[in-house]
Amino acid sequence: MSSDYILEMENITKEFPGVKALDHVQLKVKKGTVHALMGENGAGKSTLMKILIGIYSPDQGVIKFDGEVLQTSNIRNALNKGISMIHQELSPVPHMTVAENIFLGREPSYGFMGWVKSKEMEENTRRLFERLEIDIDPKAKMVDLSIANTQMVEIAKAISYNSKLIIMDEPTSAITEKEVNHLFKIIRSLKKEGVSIIYITHKMEELAQITDEVTVLRDGKYIGTKSTGEMTKDQLIEMMVGRELTQIFDKKPIEIKDVVLSVRNLSKKGKFENVSFELRKGEILGFAGLMGSGRTEVLESIFGIFKPDEGEIYVKGKKAVINSPKDAIAHGMGLLTEDRKLTGCFLPLSVQDNMITVNIDKYLKWGFLNRKKITSDCNKQIDQLSIKTPSLHQTINFLSGGNQQKALIARWLLHDPDILFLDEPTRGIDVGAKSEIYHLIFELAQKGKAIVVISSEMPEILGLSDRILVMHEGRKMGELSREEATQEKILQLATGELITN
Repeated sequence: MSSDYILEMENITKEFPGVKALDHVQLKVKKGTVHALMGENGAGKSTLMKILIGIYSPDQGVIKFDGEVLQTSNIRNALNKGISMIHQELSPVPHMTVAENIFLGREPSYGFMGWVKSKEMEENTRRLFERLEIDIDPKAKMVDLSIANTQMVEIAKAISYNSKLIIMDEPTSAITEKEVNHLFKIIRSLKKEGVSIIYITHKMEELAQITDEVTVLRDGKYIGTKSTGEMTKDQLIEMMVGRELTQIFDKKPIEIKDVVLSVRNLSKKGKFENVSFELRKGEILGFAGLMGSGRTEVLESIFGIFKPDEGEIYVKGKKAVINSPKDAIAHGMGLLTEDRKLTGCFLPLSVQDNMITVNIDKYLKWGFLNRKKITSDCNKQIDQLSIKTPSLHQTINFLSGGNQQKALIARWLLHDPDILFLDEPTRGIDVGAKSEIYHLIFELAQKGKAIVVISSEMPEILGLSDRILVMHEGRKMGELSREEATQEKILQLATGELITN
């Protein structure tokens, strides 16, 4: 093996029942470089990395790491060899401290009973955080941290193994722009130390900033590897999806009609204060703001997940009493939640069961489910949304993130709500699936649905919205029409600064 490479994966093949996840895939990573692994959801990226880290065994192929053939039978073996991974789906132990999470399974101890040296563990965590310039209390409970800080703890944990190769799977999906810049600073520091990084992301703008080479997978097959500097965005998209993607935000004029939702002076102590807005039939209203600005909490309050302290909600001109999501659904609302794993999918259930959870009553007759009708309706959604699954009975946990998201959208399409709240609808989704979801949102608006979209991606909020409401620290800072909205104006409001013309 060439001494230039820390990792060579050759002819990696993996099959699951009904699915060939990887078909003779290769990946070569040079020492001390950041190597992007790109592809649509379902392309095989996560499966390839799970083979490398020891979660899966390959059916075929050879892995060479640091000059030796690698036999990773489990995660512990991979860690011992010098490979660690930051997973896309965060899985901390919530009621343990930050320090306990970072050193879980390798706690410093003493005595024949193995008593944990808590102070030493906290001090080791503090030194690690000082090195990485992370401002988090090692004694804090994970359950009390924001998603962004939880992500930073996971990043620190992976680095704490002093690995030769770190896999970063969507490390910036839940952190702010400031924290992204901080992470990139950490990555550049690791590169200088000779550490190699495999970087998985759907944010193409990150590639030029941080990566040296890009490998693309499509439908479980190796497409190619190129230097980041010699690849254009259009070339990368074509490699990923097998076709050109033109007019991603192909928004046509839609007639915006009567007000269907009116929110007046909604407040929840510690979350948001005095938020008012109207939403019209056929309109896409964007909710912009930095993480923690209260966007999600406002929609969750309207949807009945928790009760506001003050304020009124009117649906189609009539005051609505909403004490639970069931009440909101009865008023013609639907909510696609921010975290599809935690609050969206019922992971042990099938794709079909996940689709019909809101609509079971619709399929009941004389106490029995109309299975024929369920299968017919769900298959229509699979065709309409191009959901990749071996069957309706496939456990949803085994679908890619993008296909899970489409299944959750299908859940609400089967319910056919008049008002649809979409919280980060394309987080962690590839460019091809994003384009499909954007077109679906436009189609729903054309059919007269009233839609609110929360997004942390500026091109998305600008490309989708007819009007943009901007929040800062729980307060509505202003509204911008599609014509007057710019990235600069949105950021100005999102950081608490009023626009003066």
